[in-house]
Amino acid sequence: MDIEGHGAVVTGGASGLGEATARYLAALGADVTILDFNGERAAQVAAEIHGYSQQCDVSEEESVATGITSAMARFGQAPRIVVNCAGIGIAARIVGREGKVSTPIFRKVIEVNLLGTYNVMTYAAQGMMDLPPLDTGERGVIINTSSAAYEDGQLGQAAYAASKGGVASMCLPAAREFAKMGVRVMTVAPGLFHTPMMEELPEETVAGIVSNIPFPHRLGAPEEFARLAGDIVQNPYLNGTVIRCDGALRLPPK
Repeated sequence: MDIEGHGAVVTGGASGLGEATARYLAALGADVTILDFNGERAAQVAAEIHGYSQQCDVSEEESVATGITSAMARFGQAPRIVVNCAGIGIAARIVGREGKVSTPIFRKVIEVNLLGTYNVMTYAAQGMMDLPPLDTGERGVIINTSSAAYEDGQLGQAAYAASKGGVASMCLPAAREFAKMGVRVMTVAPGLFHTPMMEELPEETVAGIVSNIPFPHRLGAPEEFARLAGDIVQNPYLNGTVIRCDGALRLPPK
């Protein structure tokens, strides 16, 4: 699918991988709507790319429905491109110090990362069903974001790994379900990227992280994730699979 001239929704587009993706798609001619919990920053990025923004909590179904409906009103139809980047990465042991349990953290991470992705995918696909097919037979493409942690999650990442494992696992059944309507579903599992989350870490911690990345021997650039998302949109034979984008990284136990 060509990107130019089509409506695109990017969740989590106010920062990090989502912001890079929103900027990249806009540069290729997409009309981009950013859905993000941080409405103020989302509006700032949207203004810079001549797009649109809507404050949205992806874990809340009603908020997602409003966000997608708002995007449809702007485009005049459902978006053909949807990239789910919204997510959180709270770390906690299953049983912490003095036997403290982390069930509330687990629930929150699942609600945002997994249920949030499902919510957006649901309402996006519902809208895409009514779009006329393109010359390729496609009506749309949905790209979800998992993580390298879904396969090799570290100590303290049980909630995060579970949420991202769920995102990866539903890729194929979702692609099979939406195949009859010409909607592709793909998932990207990024490794360690230079995002605001990483910028908060001490230099020695980042250096230790980078030491585990074979090649390129550095953190990933958000623009590299964005480029992969763009490649997925433009390649109609990519469907129903998870692509790791991680410099051959395999995360150590901790």
